[in-house]
Amino acid sequence: MQDSRIAKQGLVLLGCGKMGSAMLAGWLARGLPVRSVWVVDPNPSDWLLNLGVHLNQPLPDAPAVVLVAVKPQMMQDALPSLAQMGGGQTVFVSVAAGITIGTFEGILGARTPIVRAMPNTPAAISKGITAIIGNTAVTGAALDEAESLLTAVGAVVRLADEGQIDAVTGLSGSGPAYVFHMIETLAEAGAAQGLPADLAMQLAKATVAGAGALAIEADEAPDQLRVNVTSPNGTTQAGLEVLMDRQTGLAPLIAQTVAAATRRAQELANG
Repeated sequence: MQDSRIAKQGLVLLGCGKMGSAMLAGWLARGLPVRSVWVVDPNPSDWLLNLGVHLNQPLPDAPAVVLVAVKPQMMQDALPSLAQMGGGQTVFVSVAAGITIGTFEGILGARTPIVRAMPNTPAAISKGITAIIGNTAVTGAALDEAESLLTAVGAVVRLADEGQIDAVTGLSGSGPAYVFHMIETLAEAGAAQGLPADLAMQLAKATVAGAGALAIEADEAPDQLRVNVTSPNGTTQAGLEVLMDRQTGLAPLIAQTVAAATRRAQELANG
């Protein structure tokens, strides 16, 4: 990244909370010079204060990228100050939930390259996954540039159209909370069967983490992995008969969960 357009022209990070900090740490670890980064944040952390980046200083006129990581409710105050960078070669990348490309175009101009991204919270430990979509002003090179930046915090997938991002929000954006709740309920169920609560929680965390890692690394699909650990008339089958009930099992419940989150994402995007 030392010789990239970003290193030469600069990168502006608007907002440096948990997500912004995780991305910045990833970029610097990959070799982006600290003096190529300008950060705008009203409440900088001690880590950020001592990093050596340009912090709350005058911004370059035409940085390569502006990455917007402020909370959605702060957007209307923060973004207009960067409007003079719109309409040129500066690529705007937003990880702000619920803010549409159209909203950005209304402030920055329709000819501004804008990439909307939906990461999830495991990005804070570089284990996230981010979905991206660009507007018509985004070139293939600009989309590659945005993807390269976002791989600092995990995997990146590209969407066919912006309408898919609400479903991404319902699935992977909100999904970590669903998994955390599954860990809670697994631990509670283990405790109900006589395990000490702390041991049940340790087992639940390790089981979910290990199964997730296996699902990513194994050649088999998750349905085959499930079959692999299910002995006929064994303990796993007994549990799955409850979990896979077509009326009361996990599948209809998860479908309702993701649908509800997707609808709410649509409502927020439509104001």
